[in-house]
Amino acid sequence: MNASLLMSLPELVLSVGAIALMLVSAWGGQASTRLVSWASVAVLIGAGIALMGPASSGGSAFGGLYRADAFAAFAKVLIYGASAVAIILAPRFFAIGSGDDLRPEYPVLILLSAAGMGMMVSAGDLLTLYVGLELQSLAAYVLASFMRRDVRSAEAGLKYFVLGALASGILLYGISLVYGFSGTTLFSSIATAYGAGQSLGLTFGLVFVFAGLAFKMSAVPFHMWTPDVYEGAPTPVTAFFASAPKVAAIGLAVRVAVEAMGPATDQWRQIVIFAALASIIFGAVAAIGQTNVKRLLAYSSINNVGFVLIGLAAGTQEGVAAVLFYLTVYIVMTLGSFIVVLQMKDSEGQPVETIASLAGLSRSRPALALAMATFMFSLAGIPPLLGFNAKLAVFNAAVHGGLYPLAVAGFVASVIGAYYYLRVVKVMYFDAPGEAYSGRATPVESLLVTLAALFVSPVGWLTLGALGVWTNTAAKALF
Repeated sequence: MNASLLMSLPELVLSVGAIALMLVSAWGGQASTRLVSWASVAVLIGAGIALMGPASSGGSAFGGLYRADAFAAFAKVLIYGASAVAIILAPRFFAIGSGDDLRPEYPVLILLSAAGMGMMVSAGDLLTLYVGLELQSLAAYVLASFMRRDVRSAEAGLKYFVLGALASGILLYGISLVYGFSGTTLFSSIATAYGAGQSLGLTFGLVFVFAGLAFKMSAVPFHMWTPDVYEGAPTPVTAFFASAPKVAAIGLAVRVAVEAMGPATDQWRQIVIFAALASIIFGAVAAIGQTNVKRLLAYSSINNVGFVLIGLAAGTQEGVAAVLFYLTVYIVMTLGSFIVVLQMKDSEGQPVETIASLAGLSRSRPALALAMATFMFSLAGIPPLLGFNAKLAVFNAAVHGGLYPLAVAGFVASVIGAYYYLRVVKVMYFDAPGEAYSGRATPVESLLVTLAALFVSPVGWLTLGALGVWTNTAAKALF
């Protein structure tokens, strides 16, 4: 048991830290918000440090319920990093013009959500999968409606809750079918059942499980909640939703596909290919008419999930490594974009979300415009930015996996997406200047934007060697 506790140390650190900080916030009240926020970032750093021991190489814990391997460790580093950024960005947003004060429950909810996401990517059993997913989801529902006086935020939380409950039901039904026809909830034993031959019940279970997971990663046709929730939720929460839970959902889907349903690859590959192409095309086409920058980034996230799924469709170690590399670059591009969105405030300090308001940003805030242009070009996959390398990695994995039509279709569809990214750049650099944004970024926000822009720029090529080794090691842990 001691070995199992050591392997799950990151989740223990997060859980104990969240409970302790909940008590601090209960006693300290509103005045403890700043302390609890920075203490939460320290807890996330502590959880990251805890990954250095058996938590990243220990193997199975708690009788196979939990997996402590390099794949889970890689995903957790991305999750903890994105969670920390979401906590750091919140105070300034809530301080000016949000209509609600930041309360100390906000960072505590993110810690609990991070603990759930850690369980998701380390799941070795369908029960661990479901417990982790529900812990993450319950915290997310509250975060979406965190601005109690804001109608859009309340609507976002309610939509997310209702549709999330439906998706959880679908997933649970799939889990019950898989358990009913395999007689087990352990991934390793489920793989044996799928390898034993065709079973209609197991096939239906596979379809329902992947449908439930597709909702969590906002893949078409289970994407319907994404634009409304991204637009209505507070911007730091939207930045969080677009990054950490996305990594957890995709990481979980990869582990289920490879470890639990590996022998049924030909069956789930059809579902993944459909979801990939539908997400890429729908995300690109639906984003063209958007006027709200948060809705644009919501459709962008749907579009990018499609590219990630191309890597998963390959079903190979190279494909999984490509998925992890793409997620790393995507997280940085997305968080960087949302930090720029946080700077969009009118003369009264109220948040502005229209794309048209970016007009003339290149003259009023040239550094901010350059950073946003870098993120947009990278999201469009234009070389020599790292977004191009990420797309190239998933296309290569598809080609080497024999999925030539999928790679070609993905490449052609990526051209559609380039339009709406370039439109944002065109508005910033070529449209007649509008009203300049008020205020300035805090030193922390400026540092984060600069680091993100440098990472996705050609400077980021310096990290490719180390990142390649790390993603390959993580992918190898599943095979």
